[in-house]
Amino acid sequence: MLAAAGSIFAALATFGALASLITDRELNGSLDRALRQRAGDVARLAVSAPAVLTTPGALEAPAGGRQVNVEVLDSRGRILARSVALGARLLPRDRLVERARREGRAGLETVTVGGRSIRLYAAPIARVSGEASGGVVIVASDTADLEAATRRLSALLTVSALIVAALTTLLAWFLTRRGLRPLRRLVGGAREIERTADVSRRLPPTTAGDEISELTAVLNGMLGALEGARAAERRFLADASHELRTPVTALLGNVEYAASHGANEEVLADLRADTARLARLVDDLLVLERAQTERAPMTPVRLDEVARTAAPVSEQVKLGHLAAVTVAGDRDALVRAARNLVDNGVVHGPPGGTVGLTVGAEDGSAFLSVSDEGPGPRAEDGANLFERFWRGQDAASRPGSGLGLAIVESTAQRHGGTLSVDGSTFTVAFPLLAEEEE
Repeated sequence: MLAAAGSIFAALATFGALASLITDRELNGSLDRALRQRAGDVARLAVSAPAVLTTPGALEAPAGGRQVNVEVLDSRGRILARSVALGARLLPRDRLVERARREGRAGLETVTVGGRSIRLYAAPIARVSGEASGGVVIVASDTADLEAATRRLSALLTVSALIVAALTTLLAWFLTRRGLRPLRRLVGGAREIERTADVSRRLPPTTAGDEISELTAVLNGMLGALEGARAAERRFLADASHELRTPVTALLGNVEYAASHGANEEVLADLRADTARLARLVDDLLVLERAQTERAPMTPVRLDEVARTAAPVSEQVKLGHLAAVTVAGDRDALVRAARNLVDNGVVHGPPGGTVGLTVGAEDGSAFLSVSDEGPGPRAEDGANLFERFWRGQDAASRPGSGLGLAIVESTAQRHGGTLSVDGSTFTVAFPLLAEEEE
């Protein structure tokens, strides 16, 4: 608001200064023209009818509506005629007058006489017969009224500029406070959310339809995303605790049994299985965490070699067409993702069924597909299929922790790819390298 008021005042002050300057120039210009005209008339009269100059009141006629004092000098500088209004006062005899008398050059100047400013014009008289031949006509007018008018105009413009600047400041203050009222409500709501740390709350909406309402909508969307992320984090911690509790409880039970009754092959086998399950679960959790925080260097990787490495030596897993395609990625992460897809097909397919694995390229993308002979996930399970720790029907009777597909999706996203499901076929697609595409 201060900047706006200062700018407006500066603009008005500049306008006032220019207006005063133009007015002063116009007034002085008008006076100069009147002085020239009056001097020319008197000079012609001094040549054509010099006797008229001495007639009382002949030199008292105003010029341009202003009182003008006149003196007529001969070639020696002696006064031939003068205005009665001058009384005992004499007009200045300076270089301007001497130049007009000696050189025949007219000129204008402003002089100060008795503390008053006077505009003076000296014009030569033609050198012809007569007493005034070669003399000078001096005309002068007091400019105090012009200066007073210019000062009054400047004062009026200055006061007007101050008043307009003050009114503009008040108007800017009112409009600014009114315009920022939604923003203040937005700040208050944000501070309350910060104080309570309750991301389920939302900022007060506005109905103006301007940038502030758009900002409010964006911030409320961000709060919604934070609320969803926090809820997902809580579910993740709860599911992780539940999944870890099962193998840890079984492990502790077997350890207690071994401590009380001694270890046998069956107990040792259970201990190994529980330990392996716990290690696999912890390893999967670490993989998911590192996928969010770490970025391994991307190198050219042959996707067909990834498929061969991920497929176990088993009659149940059949390698189909493996095209020699290359993608940019983290080889270890791609092998883990492919292995998780194969394990998913083995677990969810019918017992003894075949799990097929193929690699190909299409429309600038390389894909790896794994399919089993089962019916595939249900349509209503599509929204939860890639969530962490989510498991479908009859999950208790099947091995796994519900992290495999989540790891695959995270790996696909980190490599700029996608994971899709069509029946019992899971396909992960990655962008081809440029040279491979060519």
